[in-house]
Amino acid sequence: MIRLCGFALSNYYNKVKLALLEKGIAFEEELNWAEKDEATLARSPLGKVPFMVTDAGPLAESQVLVEYLEDAFPERPLLPKAAYERAKVREIVAFMELHLELVARRLYPQAFFGGKVSDETIAATRKELERNVAAFARLAKFDAFAAGPAFTLADCAAIVHLPLVSSATKAIWGEDVLAGLGARDYLKRMGERPSVVRVNADRKANAELRAKR
Repeated sequence: MIRLCGFALSNYYNKVKLALLEKGIAFEEELNWAEKDEATLARSPLGKVPFMVTDAGPLAESQVLVEYLEDAFPERPLLPKAAYERAKVREIVAFMELHLELVARRLYPQAFFGGKVSDETIAATRKELERNVAAFARLAKFDAFAAGPAFTLADCAAIVHLPLVSSATKAIWGEDVLAGLGARDYLKRMGERPSVVRVNADRKANAELRAKR
């Protein structure tokens, strides 16, 4: 039995959870707030979440986890068959994580947690995001799904990352840097999928649990 470890407020945790649900893989969840105790570090060397416990041993890093699921459970694939099309899905995931979410993450302390980000960082982040969003528009179409006509790992990433980018930029600048992509309608459609409904409900419950800590 697969055991997914982490917490449901994490977009990277939910990326893996969506893959598990979409592929119909039976799994258990273990709540872990990115602890740094020895039991956690033995399974995730930096104490990062998500990590996964498999019959063969532990694995860490979200992209490693979803790629493992594709290899170990080839039924109901979330990557196309053709090598080039598979690479295009991976390209979209990498772009979202490196050039959108990771850049927008600089804003999270002020956007979501009541902290303060320097004006210099805010200005630099806006410039970088505007450039990167324009580039991303060349990769993702959102006519049906993020990478084409079928639900893929690109959707598992887009569903959890793009709302954070939108929310953070609206909180800081009063506008959504993704507004021109058509992502809003796409995310609304994706929100009707049973897997996404469950992930969103679990995230809300996890937020309430964390508030009580």
